Amino acid sequence: MTAADFNRTMLALFGSLVFVGLIMEYTSFVFAPQVLKVPGYALPGSAEAPASAPAPAAPKEVPLPELLAKADAKKGAADAKVCATCHSFEKGGPAKVGPDLWGVVGRPVASAAGFSYSDAVKGLGGDWTFDKLNGWIANPKAVASGTKMAFAGEKDPQKRADILAYLQSLSDQPVPFPK
Repeated sequence: MTAADFNRTMLALFGSLVFVGLIMEYTSFVFAPQVLKVPGYALPGSAEAPASAPAPAAPKEVPLPELLAKADAKKGAADAKVCATCHSFEKGGPAKVGPDLWGVVGRPVASAAGFSYSDAVKGLGGDWTFDKLNGWIANPKAVASGTKMAFAGEKDPQKRADILAYLQSLSDQPVPFPK
């Protein structure tokens, strides 16, 4: 192949690539996709509900004493395995990242020997009641803003009740459930 033939071949190839590129740009300009203000499409019958229609009722929260009456300490022990990474459950157990939880129900807040509590927990005062522990297990940072505890919380009320039943069993003199 001579130099002239090679140049003609390369020029034809380059020209073809430029032509294809121009066609692609033109078609994307002409057939540009529409950007919707709201994603999705309106379906027949999906018009807004009339203003007189009642809003669906929020699920009724079951009171803690009713949840505790149905609580299962064995399930609570399984659910509390997450807590074992930072807490011990044995009588006289050592403080880990968190305090020992043996006898926590009814014990004064921030009173476990050998553990340094945050100022937020020290400021709570009172005893660890079932209500206070339920709130703590649900969201520790909401109960004591500034706590060092990294647990995000347990959202399921029945799981919290099971954990509370398990914590109640961790005592020589268990505190009775509230009525």
